[in-house]
This record gives sequence, C-alpha cells and structure tokens, in this order.
Amino acid sequence: MRSAVASELEAMMARTPLFAGTPPEVIGALAERGNTRSYRRGTYLFHQGDPSPEVFFLTDGRVEISSASANGQRQLHATLDSPQFFGELGVLGEMPRTASALSREESSVWVVPSETFLEFVNGQASASKAILRALARQVQSHEAFVEDLLYLDLKGRVAKRLLQLVSPSLDELPPDGALLPSVVTHADLASLCGGSRENVTRILSDFQRRGFVERDGRRFVLLKINGLARLAGL
Repeated sequence: MRSAVASELEAMMARTPLFAGTPPEVIGALAERGNTRSYRRGTYLFHQGDPSPEVFFLTDGRVEISSASANGQRQLHATLDSPQFFGELGVLGEMPRTASALSREESSVWVVPSETFLEFVNGQASASKAILRALARQVQSHEAFVEDLLYLDLKGRVAKRLLQLVSPSLDELPPDGALLPSVVTHADLASLCGGSRENVTRILSDFQRRGFVERDGRRFVLLKINGLARLAGL
C-alpha cells in the first residue's frame, strides 16, 4: 500500500502546469525516483555557478531565488511559497546554476537527479510543452522588466511590482485589500524594481501616507489597487 506522504506528493505535483494532462501512474513513477530533503532557515540549497545535477520541487516552506551581478548587486527573482518545481533551467540547458536558492524558513523539498527528470520530459509531450510555455513566460517577463526600466520611473515600477505580487498576469486586478502572499522586504522590492533600498523605502512611506498600502504585521496590504495601477501605467 502506498504511503499517505507519497500520495500527497503526487497530488501536489499533479496540480502544477508541468504535469497538466500527465497520467497519475506516470507522476507516481517519477515521484518514487526522487527523495525528500529538509532545509533549515537560512540554508542554501544551491549557489549561482554550481553544477546542476538535480531538479527540485518545493513541498513546504519558503525558498528565495536570487542572483548576483558582476558588480555584486543582488537581484531577487522570486520567492517560492507554494508547491512548484525549480532549478530545472540549469538541467535543461546543461549549464551551471543561473541563480542561488535560499531557504527562508524551515522547508521540505523533493529532489530528483537530472537524468531522471530529463528522461521524464523526453517521454512526456505534455511536460515538454509545459516547459516551453514556462520558458516563454520567463522571456516575456525579462522583456517587460527592461521595458519598465525604460519607460516607468521608480515609483511606477514599485507600484507595478506590488500588483504583480498579488496578480502576476495583471489581466484581472484583485479588489482593494489584497494581501501580499509572502513577506517582502524593502530590499527585496528594490531588487525587483531596479532601485536602491533607500529610494524604495521613501516611495513605500509615500504610498502609506497616501493610503495606497499599509502593513499587516510583516506583510503589505494593497488598499487602493486603482491608484497603484495608475502609477504603474496600467
């Protein structure tokens, strides 16, 4: 009899875009070939420039993905706090890690060797298509970021990034009172927006004075979605 842990892992994987349309028995076969690891808060899963021998799947906790530029400036790419795959780019491209992964709290991660993951992708057309879609979205995201740097001032970029954190597509904005799904610091926002922490802190203080945002513990609440959207040029 299969364990409840294995069944829960397969159920989480089945809900990801990568496994859309994949038969349950195929998901189960792949899940059995990996293993689960636990990481303490503040522990690196891998560093930028490391080899890429494995693919990861976050099952519990929070993991931050970031990279460093040539001059040492940190660039935050994403904060993962829901079940999803990561670390697949280095495996697919047969290249070193393009970013670092840091556990921001106690986290559990399923890990599978790169050869096993590639065998699965090559044998499942739906998985190959899902990866191509994910790569296309990443290219589109990078192009949009460059466009924002060219045409939006820092205040507009901060407003847009706050909205993207609660509604990534921006096609349908949430109602007022949307809570950011994870803890985002001023330094994180500065990294996401291409500005300094000091300037972003001043902008957030201005947003709070104008009633656009407020703090709920360590998280931001977006009080005036339309106001932020106007600043973001939406």
